[in-house]
Amino acid sequence: MSPTIYTIILSSLATGTIITMTSFHWLMAWIGLELNTLAIIPIISTLHHPRSTEAATKYFLTQAAASAMILFSSMSNAWNMGTWDITQMSYAPSNILLSLALALKLGLAPAHFWLPEVLQGSTLSTAFIIATWQKLAPMSLIYMTMNNLPSMIVLMLGLTSSAIGGWSGLNQTQTRKIMAYSSIAHLGWMAMIASIMSNIMIMNLVVYLMMTTALFTSLICSKSKTIKDTATTWTTSPTLAIIMMLTLLSLGGLPPLTGFLPKWLILEELIMQNLAPMATAMAMSTLLSLFFYLRLTYTTTLTLPPNTLQMKFKW
Repeated sequence: MSPTIYTIILSSLATGTIITMTSFHWLMAWIGLELNTLAIIPIISTLHHPRSTEAATKYFLTQAAASAMILFSSMSNAWNMGTWDITQMSYAPSNILLSLALALKLGLAPAHFWLPEVLQGSTLSTAFIIATWQKLAPMSLIYMTMNNLPSMIVLMLGLTSSAIGGWSGLNQTQTRKIMAYSSIAHLGWMAMIASIMSNIMIMNLVVYLMMTTALFTSLICSKSKTIKDTATTWTTSPTLAIIMMLTLLSLGGLPPLTGFLPKWLILEELIMQNLAPMATAMAMSTLLSLFFYLRLTYTTTLTLPPNTLQMKFKW
């Protein structure tokens, strides 16, 4: 792809997100989301490979369906309440539909099946854009409509995402799929706190973006597509291996590191709201995620290729 076209596409991507984040009218928000989707499609399909074409098609279909649901929910709200204002979604069926549409757009479980497939079919740098930048517009809509969304549905979406993100990630050997399930689990934490205290959600999003950026950059530098590939990071750059280790442990949420802060605040807030069983379930599901982060950390920093246990998992 020529640099000019790539620049135009990336600026369209940025514009779409900014339009959604700054709009108060539902149609403008929808236009921003559509622009976002249309800009990322050529980036995913640049490889001219069946896998990337499949990924682009899957991404387009899910995002188009989610956008249509958002448009439909806002139309039914406008029809019944007479307002297109994003912050005044007061019609209950519209709110339920909107929360499901945003879950599909973000990749929250149980509407998460497209995310690992799309990330696996893309290059590492494209997967990085989908896992970070593409989450901003839907998260801003959640932030603006959170007072009206049905909190029970959002809490359940958060809990299932955290659990499924942990469970499914255990079975993966591809770093992109691991990052996809990691993304699902982190979005689950954000959804969990969104209806209770939205400023913690924003902080969690910022921390997640920083850590994911750091890890994806490390993976791109070391060209690590599978767990086995991370074992060679140490030979190229010991510094990079140490940074990857710290980033992975931070993503897992180990105490002295940054990733622990949002989890701590969210658990504290859930307990304050008498949601102790929910907090316990979230903490337990994080242990599952921590396991595959530790496995990546182990291959990156504590093994020397080619005699690693992960050799037999290369398929």
